[in-house]
Amino acid sequence: MIAIGSDHGGFALKEEIKKYLDEHKIPYEDFGTYSTDSVDYPLIAEKTCAAITSGKCDKGILCCGTGIGISMAANKIKGIRAALCSDYFSAKYTRLHNDANVICMGGRTIGPGLALELVDVFLNTPFEGGRHARRVEQLMKLEEK
Repeated sequence: MIAIGSDHGGFALKEEIKKYLDEHKIPYEDFGTYSTDSVDYPLIAEKTCAAITSGKCDKGILCCGTGIGISMAANKIKGIRAALCSDYFSAKYTRLHNDANVICMGGRTIGPGLALELVDVFLNTPFEGGRHARRVEQLMKLEEK
């Protein structure tokens, strides 16, 4: 199950991503927002990421205007490894090497075609493990300091 959320700046992109998820029969839960009315992205990130840290969802997709604010908010939540991605290579390698569990994108910075490619590679690329597992473990220990 995928957790998905956006603020008003990422709403249109989130709706395009939901169509992709529906077409590919990928189950998801939408944590808002549900319109272009202004909302605070930290609250959306918190609700969406809570579904991941609780185990209800495996991965997450977050969108705001640039993807920056919502990725910063997501990374404040213990257990979340959110990556702001705007290119294929980054989306692939954030899964392979960083075991990212949330991809963040900007609704005002990338188009839906690219966004859907990034979602596809993010959802379908496994974590490579090996030497990267040690580094991810070290990264997660930083939350305890």
